[in-house]
Amino acid sequence: MSAPTAPVRRFGQTAIATPANYITIARLVLTVPTVLLIIDQGSSWLTFSLWFVLTATDGLDGWLARRDGTTRSGAFLDPLADKALVLGGFFALGINGDFSWAAVILITVREVGISIYRSFAGRRGISLPARQLGKWKAVLQFLAVGVVLFPPMYSWATFHDILLWVAVAISLLSGFDIVRRGWVEQQEQKADNEV
Repeated sequence: MSAPTAPVRRFGQTAIATPANYITIARLVLTVPTVLLIIDQGSSWLTFSLWFVLTATDGLDGWLARRDGTTRSGAFLDPLADKALVLGGFFALGINGDFSWAAVILITVREVGISIYRSFAGRRGISLPARQLGKWKAVLQFLAVGVVLFPPMYSWATFHDILLWVAVAISLLSGFDIVRRGWVEQQEQKADNEV
């Protein structure tokens, strides 16, 4: 009996023109008109449909990247597209008065701060990939915007607020987890260097 073969990777680490990257770039480009439409129309079937498609394709580009081979360009573009979409949605709903500005600011500080922290950690050779908590954070952020845009649920303001603040809490918790992991890895590196 032969050993199972490793999946064939269609693209190497340096590839740029990949199906996953095409979808990610399309998500990034479509984020701007979607956010402007949310500001203009608020909750509507059009804004909800666009939001749903853009958030659903986040999973699709990830699946394609795992199937065909992850790339450095994809590792940069995918989180950028996610952050642009989430922050755009949060700001649009803040402008419309559907989201508390305190929540919008907390999410913004968390997303920007953790991106900067990961960048500095990466320069020190510390890799901080997303874990399950980070994936739940993304789902809750997308969902918090989506339920406000979904017309049958637009009047459920209390539910919106609960979901929004749960998303904020999980976002902050996952941010603290990333900082903690980075600090632990840095201490381990120092200990290894001293040996």
